[in-house]
Amino acid sequence: MLVSERLKQLGITLPPPPKVVAAYVPAITVHDLVYTSGNDCRVNGELMYKGKVGLDLTLEEGQRAARQTTINLLAVLQEHLGSLDKIERIVKLLGFVNSAPGFVEQPHVMNGASMLLEDIFGAKGKHARSALAAPELPFNTPVEIEMIVQLKQGI
Repeated sequence: MLVSERLKQLGITLPPPPKVVAAYVPAITVHDLVYTSGNDCRVNGELMYKGKVGLDLTLEEGQRAARQTTINLLAVLQEHLGSLDKIERIVKLLGFVNSAPGFVEQPHVMNGASMLLEDIFGAKGKHARSALAAPELPFNTPVEIEMIVQLKQGI
């Protein structure tokens, strides 16, 4: 099944990719891997949530922020590649969670991203992952995620 069809089944419409806010590129391809820059949970240019998970946000809100961040990353990849169907598999996520002191559920926050990728890509969406606490994140975003994907052969 095409990724675009699966997104439609899940009721997901990819937004335009978020605008770059500093001196970097949104994604870069090296051989058969695409590395994305960190992304956040913006919707229509505004963060859907702000603050620290475990203080300003619940675990569930953190998961929703991670899910939206992943949708934004897919939008970046769509623009970079022209089609998400060029993705062979999701290789790795690196997730930072803006965490309140004592909050230790970063892996559960990142499940909002990981579970979405498995829903979209099936077994090829299963990936390696790191989920780290951060005392602060840019613009007071609750989550920042980077993604590495492998491209299909001959692309």
